[in-house]
Amino acid sequence: MTQKLKLSSIAAVLAATTAIPAAAELKYENKTGGYVLLYGQLNPVIVSVDDGEETETRLLDNDLSNSRVGLRLMQPFGSNEFTFRFESGLGLPGTGTANQNGTNTNGWTRADIRHVDFALKGGYGKFSAGQGSMASDGAAEVDLSYVGTALYSFTNDENGAFFYRAPDGVLSDITVGDSSDNFDGSRRGRVRYDTPDFNGFSGAIAYGKNILSSSDDDDYYDLAVSYNNTFAGGVEFAAGVAYAVRDFDNGSGKRKDTIGSASVLLPSGFSFTAALGNRDDTSSGASDPNYWYTKIAYEGDWIAWGKTGVGVDYFDGSDFENDGSSTKSWGIAVVQRIDSINTDAYLKYRNHDFDDMVDFDKNEAWVLGARWRF
Repeated sequence: MTQKLKLSSIAAVLAATTAIPAAAELKYENKTGGYVLLYGQLNPVIVSVDDGEETETRLLDNDLSNSRVGLRLMQPFGSNEFTFRFESGLGLPGTGTANQNGTNTNGWTRADIRHVDFALKGGYGKFSAGQGSMASDGAAEVDLSYVGTALYSFTNDENGAFFYRAPDGVLSDITVGDSSDNFDGSRRGRVRYDTPDFNGFSGAIAYGKNILSSSDDDDYYDLAVSYNNTFAGGVEFAAGVAYAVRDFDNGSGKRKDTIGSASVLLPSGFSFTAALGNRDDTSSGASDPNYWYTKIAYEGDWIAWGKTGVGVDYFDGSDFENDGSSTKSWGIAVVQRIDSINTDAYLKYRNHDFDDMVDFDKNEAWVLGARWRF
Protein backbone atom coordinates (compact mmCIF):
# COMPACT_ATOMS: atom_id res chain seq x y z
CA MET A 1 0.00 0.00 0.00
CA THR A 2 1.28 3.46 -0.89
CA GLN A 3 2.09 5.62 2.13
CA LYS A 4 1.16 9.29 1.77
CA LEU A 5 3.19 11.59 4.01
CA LYS A 6 2.43 15.24 4.66
CA LEU A 7 5.18 17.84 4.65
CA SER A 8 4.82 18.26 8.40
CA SER A 9 5.50 14.57 8.86
CA ILE A 10 8.61 14.82 6.68
CA ALA A 11 10.03 17.55 8.89
CA ALA A 12 9.19 15.56 12.01
CA VAL A 13 10.94 12.42 10.74
CA LEU A 14 14.11 14.31 9.84
CA ALA A 15 14.11 16.06 13.21
CA ALA A 16 13.74 12.74 15.01
CA THR A 17 16.57 11.21 12.98
CA THR A 18 19.00 14.00 13.70
CA ALA A 19 18.11 13.91 17.39
CA ILE A 20 19.98 10.62 17.77
CA PRO A 21 22.93 11.22 20.11
CA ALA A 22 26.48 10.81 18.91
CA ALA A 23 28.08 7.54 19.96
CA ALA A 24 31.61 6.98 21.18
CA GLU A 25 33.75 4.74 18.98
CA LEU A 26 33.12 1.10 19.86
CA LYS A 27 36.75 0.03 19.59
CA TYR A 28 38.39 -2.57 21.82
CA GLU A 29 42.20 -2.85 21.74
CA ASN A 30 44.46 -5.63 23.00
CA LYS A 31 48.01 -5.44 24.34
CA THR A 32 49.63 -6.64 21.09
CA GLY A 33 48.40 -3.80 18.89
CA GLY A 34 45.26 -5.47 17.61
CA TYR A 35 41.69 -4.28 17.91
CA VAL A 36 38.04 -5.09 17.29
CA LEU A 37 35.81 -2.28 16.03
CA LEU A 38 32.01 -2.35 15.96
CA TYR A 39 30.35 0.15 13.63
CA GLY A 40 27.19 0.87 11.69
CA GLN A 41 24.82 3.47 10.33
CA LEU A 42 21.17 4.35 9.85
CA ASN A 43 20.10 6.14 6.66
CA PRO A 44 16.33 6.73 6.58
CA VAL A 45 15.00 8.78 3.70
CA ILE A 46 11.70 10.21 2.52
CA VAL A 47 11.38 9.84 -1.25
CA SER A 48 8.68 11.48 -3.34
CA VAL A 49 8.59 10.23 -6.96
CA ASP A 50 6.49 11.81 -9.72
CA ASP A 51 6.14 9.60 -12.84
CA GLY A 52 4.30 12.27 -14.83
CA GLU A 53 0.82 11.29 -13.67
CA GLU A 54 1.03 10.06 -10.08
CA THR A 55 3.23 10.92 -7.10
CA GLU A 56 4.33 8.30 -4.58
CA THR A 57 5.82 9.41 -1.24
CA ARG A 58 7.35 6.88 1.15
CA LEU A 59 9.64 6.53 4.14
CA LEU A 60 12.38 4.02 3.24
CA ASP A 61 15.97 2.99 3.80
CA ASN A 62 18.29 4.70 1.30
CA ASP A 63 20.02 2.15 -0.94
CA LEU A 64 22.59 4.81 -1.85
CA SER A 65 24.23 3.83 1.44
CA ASN A 66 21.88 1.48 3.27
CA SER A 67 21.52 1.04 7.02
CA ARG A 68 24.03 -1.55 8.23
CA VAL A 69 26.12 -2.97 11.05
CA GLY A 70 29.63 -4.32 10.92
CA LEU A 71 32.70 -5.59 12.72
CA ARG A 72 36.38 -5.08 11.87
CA LEU A 73 39.23 -7.06 13.42
CA MET A 74 42.93 -6.29 12.98
CA GLN A 75 45.84 -8.21 14.45
CA PRO A 76 49.52 -7.54 13.60
CA PHE A 77 51.88 -10.47 13.04
CA GLY A 78 55.41 -9.13 12.78
CA SER A 79 55.44 -6.85 9.75
CA ASN A 80 52.09 -8.23 8.53
CA GLU A 81 48.51 -7.36 9.41
CA PHE A 82 45.67 -9.88 9.48
CA THR A 83 42.21 -8.36 9.11
CA PHE A 84 38.66 -9.67 9.15
CA ARG A 85 35.54 -7.74 8.25
CA PHE A 86 31.89 -8.67 8.62
CA GLU A 87 29.19 -6.29 7.44
CA SER A 88 25.49 -6.68 6.71
CA GLY A 89 22.58 -4.51 5.73
CA LEU A 90 19.63 -4.53 8.13
CA GLY A 91 17.09 -5.69 5.56
CA LEU A 92 14.84 -2.65 5.94
CA PRO A 93 12.45 -1.76 3.08
CA GLY A 94 14.78 0.03 0.67
CA THR A 95 14.50 2.59 -2.09
CA GLY A 96 15.70 0.03 -4.64
CA THR A 97 12.59 -2.14 -4.09
CA ALA A 98 9.89 0.56 -4.16
CA ASN A 99 7.79 1.42 -7.22
CA GLN A 100 4.23 2.22 -8.26
CA ASN A 101 3.13 -1.30 -7.28
CA GLY A 102 4.37 -1.16 -3.69
CA THR A 103 7.48 -1.85 -1.61
CA ASN A 104 9.30 -5.09 -0.88
CA THR A 105 8.97 -5.69 2.86
CA ASN A 106 10.34 -9.26 2.96
CA GLY A 107 13.02 -8.30 5.46
CA TRP A 108 16.59 -9.55 5.78
CA THR A 109 17.95 -12.10 3.28
CA ARG A 110 21.45 -13.40 2.66
CA ALA A 111 21.75 -10.90 -0.20
CA ASP A 112 22.04 -8.22 2.51
CA ILE A 113 25.44 -9.62 3.54
CA ARG A 114 28.04 -7.15 2.26
CA HIS A 115 31.35 -8.43 3.64
CA VAL A 116 32.72 -11.64 5.14
CA ASP A 117 36.27 -10.80 4.23
CA PHE A 118 39.68 -12.10 5.35
CA ALA A 119 42.90 -10.31 4.35
CA LEU A 120 46.66 -10.36 4.95
CA LYS A 121 48.63 -7.19 4.31
CA GLY A 122 52.36 -6.51 4.22
CA GLY A 123 55.12 -4.91 2.17
CA TYR A 124 54.16 -7.20 -0.72
CA GLY A 125 50.62 -5.76 -0.91
CA LYS A 126 47.35 -7.24 0.27
CA PHE A 127 45.68 -10.61 -0.37
CA SER A 128 41.94 -10.89 0.31
CA ALA A 129 39.45 -13.77 0.25
CA GLY A 130 35.74 -14.00 0.97
CA GLN A 131 32.67 -11.90 0.26
CA GLY A 132 33.85 -8.37 -0.51
CA SER A 133 34.67 -5.80 -3.15
CA MET A 134 35.89 -6.81 -6.57
CA ALA A 135 38.82 -4.81 -7.97
CA SER A 136 36.49 -2.59 -10.04
CA ASP A 137 34.26 -1.67 -7.08
CA GLY A 138 34.50 2.13 -6.78
CA ALA A 139 36.32 2.75 -10.08
CA ALA A 140 33.32 4.63 -11.53
CA GLU A 141 32.61 6.48 -8.28
CA VAL A 142 35.82 8.33 -7.39
CA ASP A 143 34.47 11.52 -5.85
CA LEU A 144 36.20 13.99 -3.51
CA SER A 145 33.19 16.30 -3.07
CA TYR A 146 31.34 16.34 0.23
CA VAL A 147 28.00 16.51 -1.62
CA GLY A 148 28.95 13.10 -3.04
CA THR A 149 27.29 11.76 0.11
CA ALA A 150 24.02 12.21 -1.81
CA LEU A 151 24.93 13.11 -5.40
CA TYR A 152 27.30 10.92 -7.41
CA SER A 153 27.67 9.00 -10.69
CA PHE A 154 25.09 6.31 -9.89
CA THR A 155 21.95 8.35 -10.51
CA ASN A 156 19.08 5.98 -9.67
CA ASP A 157 19.52 4.88 -6.07
CA GLU A 158 16.29 6.40 -4.79
CA ASN A 159 13.85 5.64 -7.66
CA GLY A 160 15.52 2.94 -9.75
CA ALA A 161 12.62 0.47 -9.49
CA PHE A 162 9.95 2.94 -10.65
CA PHE A 163 8.50 2.34 -14.11
CA TYR A 164 8.45 4.99 -16.79
CA ARG A 165 5.01 6.11 -17.88
CA ALA A 166 4.14 6.34 -21.58
CA PRO A 167 2.46 9.47 -23.02
CA ASP A 168 -0.91 7.64 -23.02
CA GLY A 169 -0.65 7.21 -19.24
CA VAL A 170 0.13 3.48 -19.27
CA LEU A 171 3.08 2.23 -17.23
CA SER A 172 5.81 0.65 -19.32
CA ASP A 173 7.91 -2.34 -18.26
CA ILE A 174 11.10 -0.22 -18.32
CA THR A 175 12.36 1.09 -14.99
CA VAL A 176 14.55 4.07 -14.23
CA GLY A 177 17.25 1.55 -13.27
CA ASP A 178 17.02 -0.07 -16.70
CA SER A 179 17.74 3.26 -18.37
CA SER A 180 20.96 4.19 -16.58
CA ASP A 181 23.95 2.66 -14.80
CA ASN A 182 27.56 3.58 -14.10
CA PHE A 183 28.78 -0.05 -14.48
CA ASP A 184 30.67 0.21 -11.19
CA GLY A 185 32.08 -3.01 -9.79
CA SER A 186 30.26 -5.27 -7.37
CA ARG A 187 30.86 -7.33 -4.24
CA ARG A 188 31.34 -11.06 -4.78
CA GLY A 189 32.78 -14.10 -3.10
CA ARG A 190 36.27 -13.55 -4.49
CA VAL A 191 40.01 -13.76 -4.21
CA ARG A 192 41.79 -10.44 -4.72
CA TYR A 193 45.27 -8.99 -4.75
CA ASP A 194 46.14 -5.30 -4.22
CA THR A 195 49.62 -3.98 -4.96
CA PRO A 196 51.51 -1.71 -2.55
CA ASP A 197 51.22 2.03 -3.15
CA PHE A 198 53.75 3.42 -5.64
CA ASN A 199 53.84 7.22 -5.42
CA GLY A 200 50.06 7.38 -5.28
CA PHE A 201 49.42 4.57 -7.79
CA SER A 202 48.05 1.16 -6.87
CA GLY A 203 46.53 -1.77 -8.74
CA ALA A 204 44.17 -4.64 -7.99
CA ILE A 205 43.00 -7.85 -9.65
CA ALA A 206 40.20 -10.22 -8.60
CA TYR A 207 38.20 -13.29 -9.54
CA GLY A 208 34.82 -14.07 -8.01
CA LYS A 209 31.43 -15.77 -7.98
CA ASN A 210 28.04 -14.53 -6.82
CA ILE A 211 27.88 -16.82 -3.79
CA LEU A 212 24.81 -15.04 -2.37
CA SER A 213 22.60 -16.00 -5.32
CA SER A 214 21.58 -19.58 -6.13
CA SER A 215 20.57 -18.55 -9.68
CA ASP A 216 23.89 -16.94 -10.72
CA ASP A 217 26.81 -19.25 -11.50
CA ASP A 218 28.61 -16.78 -13.77
CA ASP A 219 32.33 -16.04 -13.46
CA TYR A 220 33.47 -12.51 -12.63
CA TYR A 221 37.00 -11.17 -13.05
CA ASP A 222 38.44 -7.69 -13.22
CA LEU A 223 41.45 -5.46 -12.75
CA ALA A 224 41.79 -1.81 -11.75
CA VAL A 225 44.34 0.97 -11.30
CA SER A 226 43.84 3.94 -8.97
CA TYR A 227 45.72 7.12 -8.16
CA ASN A 228 45.49 9.49 -5.17
CA ASN A 229 47.65 12.49 -4.35
CA THR A 230 47.66 15.92 -2.76
CA PHE A 231 49.73 18.46 -4.64
CA ALA A 232 51.43 21.68 -3.58
CA GLY A 233 48.90 24.25 -2.48
CA GLY A 234 46.50 21.63 -1.15
CA VAL A 235 44.98 20.48 -4.47
CA GLU A 236 43.60 16.96 -4.03
CA PHE A 237 43.24 14.61 -7.00
CA ALA A 238 41.99 11.04 -7.30
CA ALA A 239 41.18 8.79 -10.26
CA GLY A 240 40.45 5.18 -11.09
CA VAL A 241 40.06 2.99 -14.18
CA ALA A 242 38.91 -0.61 -14.40
CA TYR A 243 38.11 -3.41 -16.80
CA ALA A 244 35.58 -6.03 -15.68
CA VAL A 245 34.23 -9.19 -17.32
CA ARG A 246 31.16 -11.26 -16.54
CA ASP A 247 31.37 -14.66 -18.24
CA PHE A 248 27.82 -16.05 -18.46
CA ASP A 249 27.50 -19.65 -17.29
CA ASN A 250 24.88 -20.51 -19.92
CA GLY A 251 27.41 -19.98 -22.71
CA SER A 252 25.55 -17.00 -24.18
CA GLY A 253 28.63 -14.80 -24.16
CA LYS A 254 30.42 -12.24 -22.03
CA ARG A 255 29.76 -8.76 -20.70
CA LYS A 256 32.79 -6.49 -20.67
CA ASP A 257 32.80 -3.14 -18.87
CA THR A 258 35.41 -0.41 -19.19
CA ILE A 259 34.95 2.35 -16.63
CA GLY A 260 36.81 5.30 -15.19
CA SER A 261 36.33 8.37 -13.00
CA ALA A 262 38.35 11.28 -11.65
CA SER A 263 37.82 14.07 -9.14
CA VAL A 264 39.71 17.17 -8.08
CA LEU A 265 39.10 19.20 -4.91
CA LEU A 266 40.55 22.71 -4.78
CA PRO A 267 41.52 24.58 -1.58
CA SER A 268 38.75 27.10 -2.41
CA GLY A 269 36.14 24.38 -1.81
CA PHE A 270 35.22 23.87 -5.46
CA SER A 271 35.40 20.36 -6.86
CA PHE A 272 34.99 18.82 -10.29
CA THR A 273 34.12 15.17 -10.89
CA ALA A 274 33.70 13.15 -14.08
CA ALA A 275 33.01 9.51 -14.95
CA LEU A 276 32.44 7.47 -18.09
CA GLY A 277 31.85 3.90 -19.06
CA ASN A 278 31.26 1.54 -21.94
CA ARG A 279 29.71 -1.93 -21.99
CA ASP A 280 30.34 -4.60 -24.63
CA ASP A 281 27.75 -7.37 -24.19
CA THR A 282 27.96 -10.33 -26.56
CA SER A 283 24.95 -12.17 -25.12
CA SER A 284 21.94 -12.56 -27.40
CA GLY A 285 19.74 -9.47 -27.81
CA ALA A 286 21.81 -7.28 -25.52
CA SER A 287 22.65 -3.67 -26.36
CA ASP A 288 26.03 -2.01 -25.76
CA PRO A 289 25.28 1.06 -23.62
CA ASN A 290 27.68 3.85 -22.74
CA TYR A 291 27.55 7.04 -20.69
CA TRP A 292 29.38 10.09 -19.45
CA TYR A 293 28.83 11.96 -16.21
CA THR A 294 30.01 15.28 -14.77
CA LYS A 295 29.49 17.27 -11.58
CA ILE A 296 30.52 20.61 -10.14
CA ALA A 297 30.30 21.14 -6.40
CA TYR A 298 31.27 23.52 -3.63
CA GLU A 299 31.77 23.02 0.09
CA GLY A 300 32.47 25.36 2.95
CA ASP A 301 32.00 26.01 6.66
CA TRP A 302 29.02 28.32 6.41
CA ILE A 303 27.36 27.49 9.74
CA ALA A 304 28.57 26.28 13.13
CA TRP A 305 26.99 22.82 12.79
CA GLY A 306 29.63 21.64 10.32
CA LYS A 307 30.54 21.55 6.64
CA THR A 308 27.96 22.35 3.94
CA GLY A 309 28.17 20.94 0.43
CA VAL A 310 26.16 21.80 -2.67
CA GLY A 311 26.41 20.42 -6.18
CA VAL A 312 24.77 19.89 -9.55
CA ASP A 313 25.41 16.97 -11.92
CA TYR A 314 24.48 15.65 -15.34
CA PHE A 315 24.33 12.12 -16.80
CA ASP A 316 24.12 11.34 -20.53
CA GLY A 317 23.63 7.74 -21.64
CA SER A 318 23.01 5.93 -24.91
CA ASP A 319 21.67 2.47 -25.86
CA PHE A 320 20.49 1.49 -22.39
CA GLU A 321 17.79 -1.20 -22.54
CA ASN A 322 17.68 -1.00 -26.37
CA ASP A 323 19.89 0.25 -29.21
CA GLY A 324 19.11 3.84 -30.10
CA SER A 325 17.66 4.81 -26.71
CA SER A 326 18.71 8.03 -24.98
CA THR A 327 18.94 8.79 -21.27
CA LYS A 328 19.38 12.24 -19.78
CA SER A 329 19.49 12.89 -16.05
CA TRP A 330 20.40 15.84 -13.89
CA GLY A 331 20.34 16.46 -10.18
CA ILE A 332 21.01 19.05 -7.54
CA ALA A 333 21.66 18.48 -3.86
CA VAL A 334 22.73 20.06 -0.60
CA VAL A 335 24.34 18.10 2.25
CA GLN A 336 24.77 19.49 5.75
CA ARG A 337 27.18 18.00 8.25
CA ILE A 338 26.03 18.00 11.91
CA ASP A 339 29.25 17.26 13.78
CA SER A 340 27.72 17.05 17.24
CA ILE A 341 25.71 13.93 16.32
CA ASN A 342 27.93 12.55 13.52
CA THR A 343 25.14 12.96 10.96
CA ASP A 344 24.91 14.05 7.32
CA ALA A 345 21.50 15.53 6.44
CA TYR A 346 20.67 16.00 2.76
CA LEU A 347 18.06 17.23 0.30
CA LYS A 348 18.20 16.23 -3.39
CA TYR A 349 16.22 16.60 -6.58
CA ARG A 350 16.74 14.16 -9.47
CA ASN A 351 15.21 14.31 -12.99
CA HIS A 352 15.31 11.36 -15.44
CA ASP A 353 14.34 11.69 -19.11
CA PHE A 354 14.29 8.49 -21.22
CA ASP A 355 13.56 8.19 -24.95
CA ASP A 356 13.30 4.72 -26.52
CA MET A 357 11.18 4.99 -29.70
CA VAL A 358 8.68 6.50 -27.25
CA ASP A 359 9.38 9.73 -25.39
CA PHE A 360 8.37 8.61 -21.90
CA ASP A 361 7.20 11.04 -19.25
CA LYS A 362 9.98 12.43 -17.10
CA ASN A 363 10.54 10.73 -13.76
CA GLU A 364 11.29 13.17 -10.95
CA ALA A 365 12.33 12.44 -7.38
CA TRP A 366 12.70 14.57 -4.26
CA VAL A 367 14.83 13.02 -1.53
CA LEU A 368 15.11 14.11 2.10
CA GLY A 369 17.25 12.08 4.46
CA ALA A 370 19.91 11.84 7.13
CA ARG A 371 22.73 9.35 7.62
CA TRP A 372 23.84 8.78 11.22
CA ARG A 373 27.02 6.77 11.80
CA PHE A 374 28.40 5.09 14.90
